[in-house]
Amino acid sequence: MTTLKIHNLETAPEESKQALENSQKAYGVIPGLHGVLANSPQTLEAYKTLHEFFVNSSFNNDELTVVWQTINVEHECHYCVPAHTGIAAMMKVDESISNALRNRTAMPNAKLQALHEMTLKIVRNRGHVTQEDLDTFYAAGYGERQVLEIILGLSQKIISNYTNHIANTPVDAMSKKFAWEPTTV
Repeated sequence: MTTLKIHNLETAPEESKQALENSQKAYGVIPGLHGVLANSPQTLEAYKTLHEFFVNSSFNNDELTVVWQTINVEHECHYCVPAHTGIAAMMKVDESISNALRNRTAMPNAKLQALHEMTLKIVRNRGHVTQEDLDTFYAAGYGERQVLEIILGLSQKIISNYTNHIANTPVDAMSKKFAWEPTTV
């Protein structure tokens, strides 16, 4: 049972209607998360803006998926893990990457593993990482820009993951085939 209202175009606050119309045009439906976020037009706009900024960061599709899903799995988001599994498939991300992230197993290559580990350190330690952590990340081929872009992705995912926990947002029909349950580490 949801604890926050999921809006559609008829019930949404006036300030949220254009953003929901844009979601409908982009996805063919209004994702449940967007319907929940419509309760606060500013939060919906912030989420969508952060999403666009992150998609246009220096990360390729595999790396975007690693950051998103690392955070989704760590936060145990019942809604975002299936959604981003479907998104990864649409982005032509190798299924082995999605499976490794969903199952908390090693990434298929060292560079993605370094990205996964740095993302986890930032999430788990609330941004407190060591110079050694940074040096290891940089040695894998990343730089300061990518550290900041992980934080950008995390900002987006905090909005969605926390909202979905509070709202208990139902998984969208298009993502149900990717349903996911957290496993113990």
